Amino acid sequence: MTERDEERDERIEMEIIVDAYTQDEQAMGWHIYLEETMDVPFEARCIEKQDVSPLEEGETVRVIGKPSSEPSLRQQFVTIEWMDREFGVPLSQLEPVDASDATAQAVSDWHYWLDRYHHQRRWKRTPHA
Repeated sequence: MTERDEERDERIEMEIIVDAYTQDEQAMGWHIYLEETMDVPFEARCIEKQDVSPLEEGETVRVIGKPSSEPSLRQQFVTIEWMDREFGVPLSQLEPVDASDATAQAVSDWHYWLDRYHHQRRWKRTPHA
């Protein structure tokens, strides 16, 4: 599991899932955060093969947006251009290679959340003083 990152945890709690107490509310918070923070288009590399996507590890794609799919805490999709086609793939399988700092941070935040969420099964809020 990814080591705890206090700055990232605070950003997630105070900006992304603030006032979100159900899983549906948290999923919507992530959907909005990613949609508003990622500067599209940007280039990304596939970092892992996934059954729901035709991409192979190492392939480079152009991310052009976020589809209007139902938000989920298990997966957020992005729309890519690849081989003269446009379709959605899991953001978890991509790593920005030519993107703004905000985009790189947003994608990294999502990867961090997935790693911690899948190990904990739910986000545990940190008490604030």
